[in-house]
Amino acid sequence: MTTRVARPTDLIALATDQPHLGTGEWRAITQRQVDLFADATDDHQWIHVDPERGKAGPFGTTIAHGYLTISLASAFIAEILQVDGARMAMNYGLNKVRFPAPVPVGARLRGDLRLTAAQARGDMIETVLTLTVQIEDNAKPACVAEVVVLFR
Repeated sequence: MTTRVARPTDLIALATDQPHLGTGEWRAITQRQVDLFADATDDHQWIHVDPERGKAGPFGTTIAHGYLTISLASAFIAEILQVDGARMAMNYGLNKVRFPAPVPVGARLRGDLRLTAAQARGDMIETVLTLTVQIEDNAKPACVAEVVVLFR
């Protein structure tokens, strides 16, 4: 499901109801993604990059980095929210991030998005989007985050 608005200012009125904006499609997390993320961030902890050791570890497999999970926020948001008249959307930061459940390699994730707040900030619209990253067949989410995005 995708929510589409004509221009960034429409988000202010939309936010009064704190609406559910939609849920994206499932996407698999692969060992290759985890390994590339480890290389990019210099975080080669065995629980992420050593499948043999991971089998004997606490989760029975390797798991994705929490920061890999939150780094997918932009992709999840873009899949769910379309702001047609925006010249740009800029990641402004995070208010709060939690990782309630690990993401086993091979698991499928999807984003679920709610518009928590929106206000004018100069010539931009500042939004707070509550992103819940769901894990297929798991009652606990992989991540819950308040993502702040500026639209111009």
